[in-house]
Amino acid sequence: MPGGTLIVSRAVNLFPHWKKEFEALGFRDVCFTEQEKDSLNSVIADFKPGILVIGCGFYKMSTPYMMGQLLSIFPTLNIAAVNIHEFPDDLAMWFIINGVRSYVNMMDGMDEFYLGLKAVRDGKRYVSPSVRERILMRREYPMAAGKITDRQEEVIRLICCGFKDIEIADTLHISRRTVDTHKTEIFRSLNVRNAVELIGVALNLEIIRQSELYFYPKYFVTNPKPSKATRGKK
Repeated sequence: MPGGTLIVSRAVNLFPHWKKEFEALGFRDVCFTEQEKDSLNSVIADFKPGILVIGCGFYKMSTPYMMGQLLSIFPTLNIAAVNIHEFPDDLAMWFIINGVRSYVNMMDGMDEFYLGLKAVRDGKRYVSPSVRERILMRREYPMAAGKITDRQEEVIRLICCGFKDIEIADTLHISRRTVDTHKTEIFRSLNVRNAVELIGVALNLEIIRQSELYFYPKYFVTNPKPSKATRGKK
């Protein structure tokens, strides 16, 4: 198999330990990096790994989305996502949907965990039984995440700042239906279920900075709203 093994992790202090573990399992030329985003792309371009192993929580809950974007740059890259902590199976499912070749889960038990790692070492595709089950229980195979567009980033910023759908439509001069379409695509691609989760992902991906969370819609009114009968009276 061409190239070595590049392991992407933030656990810098554990690099020597995991290097020994992976080499003992037969992985070739094991190297580690904690670089992310564009810097990680440069490492991959220079190292040209045969296998890239990444911890599921590297980008927190955004790791499945980010791996899909990584594969848009390196479409032949053999990625294995590895979970050694708690990571929801329904979220892990999106690694496979977004094009990641393998998902190995320690929560399936140590025997299954090492079985998965050995399959990855041998260049085989491996999907954790728990995640395989989550995929098979769907009537239709879900669509892979698309790249978040500039317009969708604008919608994300407004959602994070508390804008309602009608206020987003008014601010961006688009229809409510278009806002709904953007929100559906955003929530699906980033694997979030509500605006609170979206804020966390948007901050993590640097779509918005904490200092920018201060916008107010044009018709901002707090509850309880004044009644017509008492409005203006002292």
